[in-house]
Amino acid sequence: MRKPLSFVAALAVLACGQPPQDTALLETKAYVQENLDVLHQSAAALCDAAPAAAWNGAGDRAAIDTMKGHWKEARVAYERVEGAIAVLFPELDAATDERYDGFLESQPDTDLFDDQVVTGVHGIERILWADMIPAEVLTFEQGLGSKYVAAAFPATAQQAQDFKTKLCARLVRDVKTMKDDFAPLALDTPAAFRGVIGSMEEQVEKTSFAATGEEESRYAQHTLADMRANLAGAMTTYDAFAPWLLSLGKADLDARLRAGFARMKAGYDAVPGEALPRPPATWSSLNPSAGDRMTPFGKLYTLVADETDPTREGALVKDLTEAAEALGIPRLPAN
Repeated sequence: MRKPLSFVAALAVLACGQPPQDTALLETKAYVQENLDVLHQSAAALCDAAPAAAWNGAGDRAAIDTMKGHWKEARVAYERVEGAIAVLFPELDAATDERYDGFLESQPDTDLFDDQVVTGVHGIERILWADMIPAEVLTFEQGLGSKYVAAAFPATAQQAQDFKTKLCARLVRDVKTMKDDFAPLALDTPAAFRGVIGSMEEQVEKTSFAATGEEESRYAQHTLADMRANLAGAMTTYDAFAPWLLSLGKADLDARLRAGFARMKAGYDAVPGEALPRPPATWSSLNPSAGDRMTPFGKLYTLVADETDPTREGALVKDLTEAAEALGIPRLPAN
């Protein structure tokens, strides 16, 4: 008996012979669905690996390392498709991806391990890396005042159970909802393409926050890996839309876009590891000195700031916006 086609393979078959705009959406939908599947699988594996008893830092090191590995798998999968997800599921995106200080704007979080207030990947990350949080992150978070609660491993059996069955289980439920609700959706062009532009525009925020300890994946020091995943998702989405753009006679614009993606990729690849380079002590995002711009962090920051400037000629984001206009893709509604 012939095996049924997978979801991704079925979409690829449907795309054959379609107009380029339909093919672009089918291919992008398949890519998002594939990454949501990985996100859900990785979140579930992290939850399964969580010890059921109080954590002993040394005795549970293997389990903690396993959870960290699944956390990174989930993080990369999410960041590849964040542009579309944030548009389609804003509330689930916030519950999954909000920073610690963002959650605390509404109310304090006195229980690190439950499924209320601080949730999602960063709530879990803060616990998994509790014994190695960078000094600048501690300084920033301690400055949040009375709402701040120090990160810690589960110290009792109840806390360990709550981490496993509440905080981690909440992430699994939320990403499963995204995955299941996304499957029947007819993905539209604003969500697919304009979401990519928004994701690229946010790259400069991710670098600028590094100087103050506010960066996104601050505990795991994984923010550069996040940015690489954002870029990979943007490049894959653009590859799906490029034939449509070329069918309109926009070969020059396509070449500029591919050159812009290549510049950003080369800049990201020039930095080893998963973490952003350390900003120099004298760094100022408002007016960095020429010397500070020549540091590894300064070079990366300058690249990102230039390429995400929507008013700068030759900037990747400006060219992406021009492509959206050429394709007749409307702007996303304001929040």
